[in-house]
Amino acid sequence: MRLLLIEDNERLLTLTTAALARAGFAADGFATAADAEAALSSVEYSVMILDLGLPDEDGLVLLRRLRASGNSVPVLILTARGGIEERVRGLDAGADDYLVKPFANEELLARVRVLLRRPGNLQSDMLELGTLRFDTASRQVTINQSAQFMSPREVAVLEILLRRSGRVVAKKLVEDHLFGLSGDVASNAVEVYVHRLRKQLAEAAADVEIHTIRGVGYLIAKAA
Repeated sequence: MRLLLIEDNERLLTLTTAALARAGFAADGFATAADAEAALSSVEYSVMILDLGLPDEDGLVLLRRLRASGNSVPVLILTARGGIEERVRGLDAGADDYLVKPFANEELLARVRVLLRRPGNLQSDMLELGTLRFDTASRQVTINQSAQFMSPREVAVLEILLRRSGRVVAKKLVEDHLFGLSGDVASNAVEVYVHRLRKQLAEAAADVEIHTIRGVGYLIAKAA
């Protein structure tokens, strides 16, 4: 899952991004509404965390414009504006949740997980396909009830595929969730992670296969 974090306080941006990463979420962080809007035009995010006091534009203006354009990405407002009127104004502008600073990282992460579990999103606590199980909270993968060691990026690719099991997942979508707007992406990076996953699935005798749909992407399904 790739998140968009918009926060003009550099230290808070760094600390929050790190907390999200420890919980298994990759995040792109920006300090201005303009940069965030540019990112939204090129990457499909799972959740947007939005500060309101941005240097170039009020976050509510960005949010209203986002909703007017038809973008339904779940939005969590994260701000020091804690009055009842401010909260109501934010929710009426299109926010899905509202958290006041200062905040505990544990609460922020819990609220993000709630947004991802809502109808229309792809989050659940346990993902299962055949003998393969993935616990999204602990980030633990098991095959035939045996724990598997995988790198964070391998786990991320597996999660993206499992959340869309039985459907073709575009390679571009996988790249977006793995690397976001980073330009340092090898052309075969996704293929390398998929190859490693296939090898581990085979070695653990999983009844699950990852298929390459040439020119499109990948599909994970139970073996025939």
